[in-house]
Amino acid sequence: MEKVLNQAEIDAMVRKARGGETAGKKEAAPAVITVWDVRQAGQIGREQVQSISTLHEGFARNLTHAVGAYLRIEFAAALVSAEHLTYGEVLQRVPEVSYLASCKLSPVGATALLQLDLAVAFPLIDVLLGGKGSSSAPGRQLTEIEEQILETVMRIICRELQTAWQVLSLEFEFESRRQPEQVQRLMPSEEKTLSLAFDITVAESRGTLNLVFPAVVSNALLRKLAAGWVRTKMRARPDSEQRLRERLMACPFNLDLAIKIPGVPLPELMNLSRGSLLALRYPVEKPAGLRVSGCEMFVARVGKRGWLRSAQVLERCRPEPEGK
Repeated sequence: MEKVLNQAEIDAMVRKARGGETAGKKEAAPAVITVWDVRQAGQIGREQVQSISTLHEGFARNLTHAVGAYLRIEFAAALVSAEHLTYGEVLQRVPEVSYLASCKLSPVGATALLQLDLAVAFPLIDVLLGGKGSSSAPGRQLTEIEEQILETVMRIICRELQTAWQVLSLEFEFESRRQPEQVQRLMPSEEKTLSLAFDITVAESRGTLNLVFPAVVSNALLRKLAAGWVRTKMRARPDSEQRLRERLMACPFNLDLAIKIPGVPLPELMNLSRGSLLALRYPVEKPAGLRVSGCEMFVARVGKRGWLRSAQVLERCRPEPEGK
């Protein structure tokens, strides 16, 4: 009796003929499921961190020069970190005793937080009062008079921030010092913020300056920086080097052919008059120096071509050693 195969047996024979019997027995790998952490949402990417760091490293340098020139004392600021944190996480890192202030960001109507360690706040106040910045933190809060004195430096920080963030056309206006309970209500605890930490040095004292920006402005800054980074990459063209070379070829450069006179005695100079002959003690056969825009680049002889003066280039000058 002839055997009749069903559909399952036919499919098995086809798989075996194609060499896929083993593959057919393999089961699909189970999907890997991980728990989603809401706190990881909106984290700064590597390129964004680089852009933020570059921007605020420039801010730190400008702040160093601005405050140092104003106080006329050793002052240095350096970026330590740039992080995306919730406002609640930021508050957990704020020391119990420190200087807290707010800065109004117009026209968006947002507020930024400034936190300065008292380890550098008191030396700054000492300098502003005419001291040398050697005052140490006495372990207490600032008085109202000390707040008003320190406000001068806070306004300089806001001014330099406005310069650094000029891509957003924001105005940074220092408001006032804030008490810890007021800082708690400055932003919602779950709001994402951009937290920047700077290492501050005043004379022999060191501390930290923390700047906290709400998401409404930090996200806008990141978008602007990303757009600028893309435009910078697109601006580079394959023929840019050749085009630059062609433009340089059309640029004029000043040339002059001169000799270095070893020295002339003062009596000979005093006796000079019209028609006098001054011996320069410079051999006739020794060539002169051909300078390009004030930089001596070639050794050349004075010559003549038709009714024009000329210079016969003999060799290129050797570069002077560094430090000379």
